[in-house]
Amino acid sequence: MKLSARPRVIIRRCSTYDVERIRTLVREGLEELDLRPRGRTLIKPNVVASGPSFPHAYTRPEFVEGVVRALRDRDDGDVLEIAVGERCGITMPTRVAFDGAEYYPMFKRVGVKHYHFEEEPQVEIRYTHAGRLRDYVFTPEPVANADFFVNCPKFKSHPWTTVTFSMKNYIGIQDDRHRLIDHDHRLNEKVADLQYIVQPQFIAIDAITGGAGRMLTPSPFDLGLVIMGNNQVAFDSVCSRIIGLDPASIDHIRMASERGFGPMDLASIELSGDVSLDEARERASGFEVGLVRVEKYFEGTKITAYAGPPPEREHSDYCWGGCPGAIEEAIEILRLYDRHADEKMPRMHVVFGAYEGRIDAAPGEKVIFIGDCATWRGEINGKPIAVESLYKDRSTRDPYTVEHSDIYAKMVSVTSKLAKTRKDDTLRLEGCPVSVAEQVLALVTLGGTKNPYFSPTEAIRFNKAYVEWRATMLAKRLGGTPYQVHGPCHRGEAAPEVTAPADAEE
Repeated sequence: MKLSARPRVIIRRCSTYDVERIRTLVREGLEELDLRPRGRTLIKPNVVASGPSFPHAYTRPEFVEGVVRALRDRDDGDVLEIAVGERCGITMPTRVAFDGAEYYPMFKRVGVKHYHFEEEPQVEIRYTHAGRLRDYVFTPEPVANADFFVNCPKFKSHPWTTVTFSMKNYIGIQDDRHRLIDHDHRLNEKVADLQYIVQPQFIAIDAITGGAGRMLTPSPFDLGLVIMGNNQVAFDSVCSRIIGLDPASIDHIRMASERGFGPMDLASIELSGDVSLDEARERASGFEVGLVRVEKYFEGTKITAYAGPPPEREHSDYCWGGCPGAIEEAIEILRLYDRHADEKMPRMHVVFGAYEGRIDAAPGEKVIFIGDCATWRGEINGKPIAVESLYKDRSTRDPYTVEHSDIYAKMVSVTSKLAKTRKDDTLRLEGCPVSVAEQVLALVTLGGTKNPYFSPTEAIRFNKAYVEWRATMLAKRLGGTPYQVHGPCHRGEAAPEVTAPADAEE
C-alpha cells in the first residue's frame, strides 16, 4: 500500500451538518484527488463516546452519511462493499456509542454494513521497522481486509497526545485488550507504530464543530470546516498549523514523518480549497488543546495531585499517555452527570509515577496511589508508608495472551477494594494504565457522586448493548469463529507493507 507521491490537503467551508452539502464537498474532494473507492471500502469514524452527555466527542452521523453518499457517487462499479467500523472508548460496547450517536438509523438510510471492531476476529500484524515497541499487534479483520480505507476523525484536542486528528484516530483500530498495551508514557510511539497497519487513501475530518480542551468531554468550537487529504502526516500537520501548533512538537506526527510517512513542511504539501490556511487559523483562534499536567489540572479543587516520572525516564519525565490524563477525563465525566460532584468530593490526594516529594495529607484525607508504576516512601499521619512499583516491562505483556476486562468485573473489583480499605489512610489502584472507567468508579465510591453507568439516560442503552455484545460473542464462539487469527495476515498474505514515496521527508 503506497503513500501518495504528492500530499495534498483541501480546506472547504461548511457551516452546518447538512448531508447534501457534505456529500458535495467530499465528492469534489475525491475528484480533485483523483480517488475512487474500490473493493472492500471501510470508513473509520471517531465515536469514542456519544449521546447527550458527549455531544462534541464524535464524528457526527450526518458527516459520515455525506461521506458514504459521496463514495457511492464516485463508485465505478469496483466496490464490493462500503462499511463503517469502529471501536469506541475502552470498556463500553461500541453498540452503545453507535446508538448514542444515532448511527444505526443512518446505516439503515444509506444501506451500509457496519462493524463493531471488538466483535470481529482480530488479525495478527507483524512489525519489522526499526524502533518498534513490539514485534506484532492485532487489528480487526475488516481493517486488515480493507482495500480502500477512509479515515473520518473528529477535529479535537487530547489530554495525552495534544490533538486527535487523523493518526490518533487509529487507536480505535484495536480492541480493548490490545489497545491498552502500551497506552502509557509511550502512547505517541504506539500511535506511530499503528501507521504500519494501514494507510488511508482518503481522509475527511469533521471540523464543522470541533472539540476543544479534552477528548471525551470537549467544549464545542465552531470551525465551519471540512478538511480532506490523501496523506496522514501532511493532513495532521496542516490541522496542527490551523490551531497554531508546530506539528514537530506533537510526538506521534513527528515520529511518523521521521519514518517516511509524509512531510510536515508546508512547502511539501499542496493546499487548496475555498478557505486559505490563514483564514482557517483565524477561525481557530483561541482553540484550547490538551496536555495539562495533573498537578495543575486539580489546583483549587478538593483533589491534590502529585506526579513523578514513569519507569522509562529516558523517554519522558511524565506519563502523558496513561493514568494522570485518565483521572482528568474521569472527573469531567462525573461533573457531567452530577453538578454537585466537586462539592461532594472529600479532600483526597492522588499520586502517580515515582513521586519523591511530600504528601501533606491531614487525618481522614485518603491518599490514592494510581497505577503500577506509582512508588513513594514517607510518612502519612505519623505512619511509615512504602509503596513499591508493580510495573512490569512491556516485553512481558503479550498480545497473544492479554485478557479482556469486563466493565461489571471492574465495578466489582474497584468497589470491593475500596470497601476493604475504607478505614485505611492509603489505597492502591493497580493497572497500566488504570482506565478512565476504573477511576470514575473509584471517585464515585469515594465521593458518593452519581454513577454515570447507572444514569437513567444511559443505563437502558448500556445494558441492552452489553447483552447484545455478550450474546454475539458467545454465538461466534459456539459457531467456531476464532477471535484472534494467528500466523499470516489476511487473505493468506503476509502483513501489509506500507511504502513511503521516494521523495518523502526524512
